[in-house]
Amino acid sequence: MSSRAARPERLRRYWDKHAGSYDRQMGFFERRLFGDTRAWICSQATGDVLEVAIGTGLNLPWYPAGIRLTGIEWSPAMLDQARRRASGLGLGADLREGDAQALGFADASFDTVVCTFSLCSIPDHRRAVAEMVRVLRPGGLLLLADHVPATSWPVRALQRLLELVTVPVGGEHFLRRPITLVREHGLDLERHDRFKIGIVERLAARKPARPEG
Repeated sequence: MSSRAARPERLRRYWDKHAGSYDRQMGFFERRLFGDTRAWICSQATGDVLEVAIGTGLNLPWYPAGIRLTGIEWSPAMLDQARRRASGLGLGADLREGDAQALGFADASFDTVVCTFSLCSIPDHRRAVAEMVRVLRPGGLLLLADHVPATSWPVRALQRLLELVTVPVGGEHFLRRPITLVREHGLDLERHDRFKIGIVERLAARKPARPEG
């Protein structure tokens, strides 16, 4: 196996290994940085919903009643935890293994697509966003949240230094901004927040409806 082909499998093993401690690690950032972001994102979801990189299912308690949720996750160990969480909540979500960079769904399959705090670690985040837009129905809503480059240059410099370790070890990026990709795909930005010296960014963007006639 080539080193290029081996890297995705190494990253999958990395996330499998950390699945058991993921919720505890995220708890610190939830309290100090993310605030009400999961509720902000999930409360806007309607209809047929796809959550990309659902992880251990931390968003599951925040979805409104009546949606039809499908979730995909690359790490089998994290997916197992998401399924247990869904079962404990009494949710009938369809949770399956899948790759954000090659979604196994037809074009225009979902009314809402959600991805939170995951584009930072998906190897080809550009391809992942393109896939999210592809499976979103015209008029559908894309809901994204992630940590992004800070507005303070000393913090950005620290983020750049951190990437020297986090990118090769776990594929974790600190300097990506998904909003730039959303704009490149021509989606209409409806809601947008950036806070905690710019480190956290969340958005709701609408896919243009097909022109009549």
